[in-house]
Amino acid sequence: SYYYHLAVLSLFSLLFISSNIIRLMGKRTNPSLIIGISFLFIIFIGGILLKMPHCTNGAGISWIDSFFIATSSVCVTGLTSVDVPTVFTHTGWAVILILIQIGGIGLMTFTSFFALFFMGNTSYYNQLVVKDLIGSHALGTSLRKTMFSVIIFTISIEIIGAIMIWSSVHGTMAMPLREEVIFSVFHSVSAFCNAGFSTLSGNLGNSFLLHHHSFFYMIISFLVILGGLGFPILVNIKESIVYRMKSLYYRLHKVSFHQGHLKHLYALNSKIVLTMTAVLLVGGTVLFAFLEWNHSLSDFSISEKIVQSFFNATLPRTAGFMSIDVVHFQTPTILFIMVLMWIGGGAQSTAGGIKVSTIAVSFVNLTAVVRNIQHPKIFRRNISQESIRRSNATIIISLILIFTAVFILTFTESALSLRQIVFECISALGTVGSSLNATMSLSPSGKTVIMGLMFLGRVGFITFVMGIIKKKKDVYQYPSESIIIN
Repeated sequence: SYYYHLAVLSLFSLLFISSNIIRLMGKRTNPSLIIGISFLFIIFIGGILLKMPHCTNGAGISWIDSFFIATSSVCVTGLTSVDVPTVFTHTGWAVILILIQIGGIGLMTFTSFFALFFMGNTSYYNQLVVKDLIGSHALGTSLRKTMFSVIIFTISIEIIGAIMIWSSVHGTMAMPLREEVIFSVFHSVSAFCNAGFSTLSGNLGNSFLLHHHSFFYMIISFLVILGGLGFPILVNIKESIVYRMKSLYYRLHKVSFHQGHLKHLYALNSKIVLTMTAVLLVGGTVLFAFLEWNHSLSDFSISEKIVQSFFNATLPRTAGFMSIDVVHFQTPTILFIMVLMWIGGGAQSTAGGIKVSTIAVSFVNLTAVVRNIQHPKIFRRNISQESIRRSNATIIISLILIFTAVFILTFTESALSLRQIVFECISALGTVGSSLNATMSLSPSGKTVIMGLMFLGRVGFITFVMGIIKKKKDVYQYPSESIIIN
């Protein structure tokens, strides 16, 4: 009876939130502003829930810590101002898991999906907004199919991930079956959403896992990678696989394939994200192994060294899990991790950072400037000036935010070193969750700054600015003139 009433109340709550958000979109409210407000709303609710006595052990936690953990969960970051495994109860873990799931998919995507499927047709304008949110190229019925694919992808990958995690740890961690299932589900969701939260003391560097669990670390790594690709890329991969399978089936049965020949199976954005992800993963694994092979990896076997190198090259791209404490890494490795945290994953994914597509566009533009090419190209496609402008703006805004936050924290956190502060700020803005043991030492003012960075990192720098600044159209043009830049 209790669970029945809880399910009914949850259903009506979701209907209420969905209808109101769709109504706001119908009034042509700035979608960027709605996204920001929706995240703040969930953070507020999550902070109140985590403060409840049933969610914590002992004396509980302060309000600032409650909202800090809620922000970190919704923004899928993983920075924790308290020890999550010991402070929170199973109920608290469940609240954190729900916040991670909502933050990973995005409240707007989730409620829009619910509205489109269960509340009838929405306006054409609403569908345009939703189309931009999930990176779809279709409207109407096709938009519903795309959103359905997003939800199904998320649930399916997390279920498969949980089963594989359970199979890899079953009987090896001195846990009863119920605890193993909770552990598997929690870490599958946390990994796919790139959150980095763990129910184990010491995170994934716990003594039960550290050795002889290479398969577990590989599962977590691939869940993180899939979550960091982005839903549009996952949908595009699914469509290309379905197309190839249909084509192969018709060829084997010598039947003409009426769907037509697709010249480009993968969208340009998919090619960029997949290529950059592969480059960063391979390059990161090799560089990490080179730097740490005889240092932090010295106690591992050769096969474990390779797996740990891959795992630790994957995590800085916004996952935040930890198998080896970052403080044990050499300074060049820490600098390299900062770069990976700043770059992040794919656009419209569960990952943070400035995004791999931003780096790709900026690098191609830089190459074009050096070679005096008027139109930057990638994969035989010209890059639009709007994409170049947005990528440059994103990089500049991210650097300004990092510098501003570091500057403030040097005043409020005098006990921390500059390296700890810079690392913490990049980790928060990139929604990574790694730390040089600084998060729990932050003052209330420092926690507020980090919370702001996590929020901006998840919502998006450009999205947030566009939501609060009134748009202005050019009604006339001035004469152009070149400025000396050298």
